Amino acid sequence: MDKNRLTRILENLQRGDLSIEETAGKLTHFINEDLSFANIDHHRSLRKGFPEVIFGEGKTSEQIIGIMERMIPQEETILATRVDEEKAQRVLSALPACRYEADARMIILAPKIPDPTGHGTVLVLSAGTSDIPVAREALLTAQYMGNQVHSVFDVGVAGIHRLLSHRETLEQATVIIVVAGMEGALPSVVAGMVKAPVIAVPTSIGYGVSLGGMTALFGMLSSCSSNVAAVNIDNGFGAGYMASAINHIPLPSS
Repeated sequence: MDKNRLTRILENLQRGDLSIEETAGKLTHFINEDLSFANIDHHRSLRKGFPEVIFGEGKTSEQIIGIMERMIPQEETILATRVDEEKAQRVLSALPACRYEADARMIILAPKIPDPTGHGTVLVLSAGTSDIPVAREALLTAQYMGNQVHSVFDVGVAGIHRLLSHRETLEQATVIIVVAGMEGALPSVVAGMVKAPVIAVPTSIGYGVSLGGMTALFGMLSSCSSNVAAVNIDNGFGAGYMASAINHIPLPSS
């Protein structure tokens, strides 16, 4: 339950539009709700500014539906990540207000894209076209957490001139997410061009010795650019979440 929804409940109680019993009913699962297969953290919106996000991989469609049904009365925006097409279609049949972003493998339930509340722009770059699914997961996560987002795809080091043509966009970004597989060189290049924090996301794209993203991860962790931090392999969601957290740090008062 987010702060706005809690405030509306308390205001309705204060005006007499809700009885104490009705208010108590709405707040019964204010902290958490045990469904036996999941224990939903309803308090997360108040504590961290965004509701619990459902990790769909390993869950059945019935479990995802059950969790979302219990979250809907309390949350405006609900995200589920790592959901394959077949599972997603079953969820959408049960909850038609949802939509499925197939490239990012995300289910989104929200009345609209939230108005930006972050201070600047989160820029998402992908080294190659094959990295776009992870980049899209990062972008949608940041967008639905209330950030202005912008994306530039397929600007890897094999054709570095493609990146350089976006120099102004790079310099104006508050946080940059760089998604790359293969040898994972792009985050270091980008970080050397800007003062903004760069969140590096290794992907599992690559041939043999790429080792499912391990080579890219090691390269990003070994970056000589000091403004690079790396998340786990294919973890677009984690990158989007971290970028949003950085972009929402309160600005010092003038």
